[in-house]
Amino acid sequence: MSLKNSRLRLASVALVVALSGLAMAGPAMAATQQTGGAVAAAAQRQPAAVPTGFVDLPTSPLKADGERHEFTVTYRNDSAADRTVAPQLLVQSPDAGPFLTPSDVELERRTADGCWEPVQAGAQTGTLFTDLTTAQRTVRAGETLTQVYRLTVVDPDAEGTVTPRVALYG
Repeated sequence: MSLKNSRLRLASVALVVALSGLAMAGPAMAATQQTGGAVAAAAQRQPAAVPTGFVDLPTSPLKADGERHEFTVTYRNDSAADRTVAPQLLVQSPDAGPFLTPSDVELERRTADGCWEPVQAGAQTGTLFTDLTTAQRTVRAGETLTQVYRLTVVDPDAEGTVTPRVALYG
């Protein structure tokens, strides 16, 4: 038998062994695989990566008076299907500056049990913002989402505009 033929025969044997192993593992492998429904359910639990749109709510001037000011972000899902959304609060600096930094404000979010929890604001190009990925919620068809934020400006010279909005996914 030539070297070429022996290599081909060895490769054939290896392929048969590999296929036999897969056939034997088939039922066990099938038991560990997620079904289509389980895959879909897992996908629903994963946060959507990129918003497909935004619903902008009325803006208001930033009040640098050291007082706590509440802002409510409300979204009603009028569609027939469930919708993934994320409430967000933007605090925008004046175009000409000075630009706001996260240390200029204290931001809190009201929890479901009525307590306040601190929210770390991100910053980009003079705009402070709340994180979308941690705020994502599924709003059932016909239901309304309400998120209340509390903003305290600690820098008496801070200027800007508060813009509540809702990010839409899917």
